[in-house]
Amino acid sequence: MPKVWIADKMSDRAVEVFKARGIEVDYKPGLSDEEKIAIAGDYDGIAVRSSTTLKSALLDAAGRVKVIGRAGIGVDNIDVEACSRRGIVVMNTPFGNTITTAELAVAHIVAAARMIPQASASTRSGKWEKSRFMGMELTGKKAGVIGAGNIGAIVCDRLKGLRMAVYVYDPFISDERAAAMGVTKVETVAELAETVDMLTIHVPLLDATRNLINADILARMKKGSILVNCARGGIVDEKALYDACKSGHLRAAALDVFESEPARENPLFELDNVSFTPHIGASTDEAQENVAVQVAEQMSDYLLNGTVRNAVNMPSLSEEEQRLLAPYLLLAERMGRFIGQTMKPGYSRITTHFEGQAASINRKPLINSMLQGLLSQSMEEVNAVNAGMLAKDRGIEVAESARETPENFSTLIRLQVEGDEGTRCVSGTLFDETRPRFVSFDTCEVEIAPQGNLIFIQNEDRPGVIAAIGSILAEANINIGDFRLGRREDTSNAVALVQVDTSPDEDVLDKLASLPHIIMVRYAELGDM
Repeated sequence: MPKVWIADKMSDRAVEVFKARGIEVDYKPGLSDEEKIAIAGDYDGIAVRSSTTLKSALLDAAGRVKVIGRAGIGVDNIDVEACSRRGIVVMNTPFGNTITTAELAVAHIVAAARMIPQASASTRSGKWEKSRFMGMELTGKKAGVIGAGNIGAIVCDRLKGLRMAVYVYDPFISDERAAAMGVTKVETVAELAETVDMLTIHVPLLDATRNLINADILARMKKGSILVNCARGGIVDEKALYDACKSGHLRAAALDVFESEPARENPLFELDNVSFTPHIGASTDEAQENVAVQVAEQMSDYLLNGTVRNAVNMPSLSEEEQRLLAPYLLLAERMGRFIGQTMKPGYSRITTHFEGQAASINRKPLINSMLQGLLSQSMEEVNAVNAGMLAKDRGIEVAESARETPENFSTLIRLQVEGDEGTRCVSGTLFDETRPRFVSFDTCEVEIAPQGNLIFIQNEDRPGVIAAIGSILAEANINIGDFRLGRREDTSNAVALVQVDTSPDEDVLDKLASLPHIIMVRYAELGDM
């Protein structure tokens, strides 16, 4: 019988689920580090929240552990890389607190519009300042939502219920998805800031989103507008927010998250038009029960039958399947990564096709690897297990077809992506059943190894184009490792694939794009093989 240790405080429902599934469970939260190390080797699974840190010595002591479950989203307290090296599956529960967090954001929006925290403090102190707390009515106003994923989509729905017109910035949703949600999609954060009366944030903290709301964006927001952040600290430049609120440019702001937590001191605390909560987005009884039940169910499924759900570090494959599929998985991931870097997000449909030998193997991991490569170029924590789920959440349709009778290659995989920018397609095969190769792009037959630094060029099929490309790269001291050409079957255009030894900067790419007869220039970093 598998044995699980619940190491942090968690809903009693987790214990009930484990026992109902026939798994022995010890509920022992609050142990000292020495006590944890002393018992860690007795268990096949460990369930945690955020208090227990599963790194270094504790992981070394957990020699029997096969799975670690995090009742919540973040896995900062778990050394995921070390777990992967040890063969430990790390799972989280990314959807247990989506409604709770969305509802907190909406509560902050309403509270900021009506100055409820300030009015409550004033009334509690014995004052009766009706004229001081003149609020803003939300009905008929324009709401801006940055990020329309699981939480953001719920916020959009709730704001529509308040009869607000909802505008969304999210490069990962297509125009079709935005229309289905009943929201207006905008192309930039700046455009959103200039349009709306209230802005709320629902994206992860990445390099691309750090200080996304900066002094320039705040200055573009309408005078008298409201900003709410219940996502992650660091997305909003707090100094710039302080200036915008102190000057009165912003009517109000509300924060559940901070650049530094716990936030015991912060200049924003001085301002009467900013309200706060201590990172309580997931703090409801329902959310805590949801994540406890989910983590217990997921860990039980893995320990009893090997099923992996919401893993952050590995797909579910047997050793034999892994060996057989390894070159296919590499090819599939590179195909997705290539399109993810050469086609702007806003995908609506992804079509996968398999021919010959590829049609007769386990295709699900290959599809997930394609999606992982595609979505991971701009999304956080995408892996081969959760990529399909993330695509579905974004309203991306995923279609699959297969044909065991080969045409030109004994085995072939094709990935076609449709979106706001049109359609892009890449096909690949295996040479000697082990070496991945790209063999066509859209309607052009061009063969190249999917590795290294790859410049993808579409051009009119005219004399002098190749020489001009080579000249610009030579001037930049960039050596060409491989140069492949192909003509489109249905047009007078051509495709050039240029593998270079060093990464070109934006200036070089701009010079290539400005050449006569060049239609498009994109760059992809595919890595080593």
